[in-house]
Amino acid sequence: MALFTLGINHRTAPLTVREQLAFHAGELRPALRALAGGGKILEAAIVSTCNRVELYCQAENPEAAASWLSDYRRVPLREIAPYLYTHPRRDAVRHAFRVASGLDSMVLGEPQILGQMKEAARIAREAGALGATLDKLFQQAFSVAKDVRSGTAIGANIVSMAAASVRLAERIFGRVAEQNVLFIGAGEMIGLCAAHFAAQRPRRMVIANRTIERGREIAEKCGGAAIGLEDMAARFAEFDIVVSCTASQLPIIGLGLVERAVRARRHRPIFIVDLAVPRDVEKEAGKLDDVFLYTVDDLARIVESGRESRQSAVIEAEEIVERRVDDFLQWLKTRESVPLIRVLRDQAERVRQSEMEHALKLLARGEAPEAVLEQLSQRLTNKHLHAPTQALNQSEGNPGELRALVARLFKLHLDPN
Repeated sequence: MALFTLGINHRTAPLTVREQLAFHAGELRPALRALAGGGKILEAAIVSTCNRVELYCQAENPEAAASWLSDYRRVPLREIAPYLYTHPRRDAVRHAFRVASGLDSMVLGEPQILGQMKEAARIAREAGALGATLDKLFQQAFSVAKDVRSGTAIGANIVSMAAASVRLAERIFGRVAEQNVLFIGAGEMIGLCAAHFAAQRPRRMVIANRTIERGREIAEKCGGAAIGLEDMAARFAEFDIVVSCTASQLPIIGLGLVERAVRARRHRPIFIVDLAVPRDVEKEAGKLDDVFLYTVDDLARIVESGRESRQSAVIEAEEIVERRVDDFLQWLKTRESVPLIRVLRDQAERVRQSEMEHALKLLARGEAPEAVLEQLSQRLTNKHLHAPTQALNQSEGNPGELRALVARLFKLHLDPN
């Protein structure tokens, strides 16, 4: 079995491709059971965010994972193959550590991906798809991320997606304080965006969500109100700024809804930030006059602004990652000997039990205990030494190497003379 990572991200694939392969949280458990239940893949975890879809696997070969992803998402492999990357073994370990540390994110050093990876590991564990190797990999990735954040300045001067959304809004309206803001969804990203916009004291803030109780939780923190998602369309035209990030597999804001809102607003501009993957807003809406529509990929230019000042921290972080990669690979190397060790111990146990039964029969027949113990020790010694002795006597090729190996295994110190 080989350890590898297969995936796409914001660097290798446009949003139109990423949204076809994305998984929302409710899909992950059945997907993992299908992925790890076919026999070709021993362990699996899926990390799916707005910027990436990655399969972390312990399997025979990456081709099985690529074929599964194509079949499960019903997208021809030839269409997604140019965007896929595969990281084998060492590169897979390094990649996992870099992702957890925020080194592979669109927003360099952003902390949200760590929580997303922890959630991915938890779901994979609950689905029965996370074995000893991947569990260790993710736990080490979380530890590396902690070391990177505490030991470097990688998190300094971050311009997050939420902050970038506010900056864009200010470019269009001048002051957010005079605008009405609608947030659609109630996940972590919406919570972050709501907090950033609340700091600008907009005229009104409303959270629209399928579960209104969850929307109220965010609304109470930012001084806003909550409505049900079913009421969103009727009130859409009231808002100057709309930020949407749901787990819907289909757009919830159609072209027709936006057109009606533009007419009702008498062409006052609407600023829409669509942070969802797949997208919440039909892309055609962005072509309308007076509509400013931005996706996660559109925000990339803004979030790059603080990268240069953190380059020295990146170098330090990469050094931490590389050291920890070596540590993990050493653990993996020892892990590969576990099956052989298990077989060796099982065989020794069978010999022990056999000889114990033989000795007990002798004692039952009245044999002297001292003689039985002597025979037991001799028989155990002879049986355990039979295989290495036979291998030494029958060795071909380079017997010196075999002798050195046996001496090392049994910690023998030979007289060089």
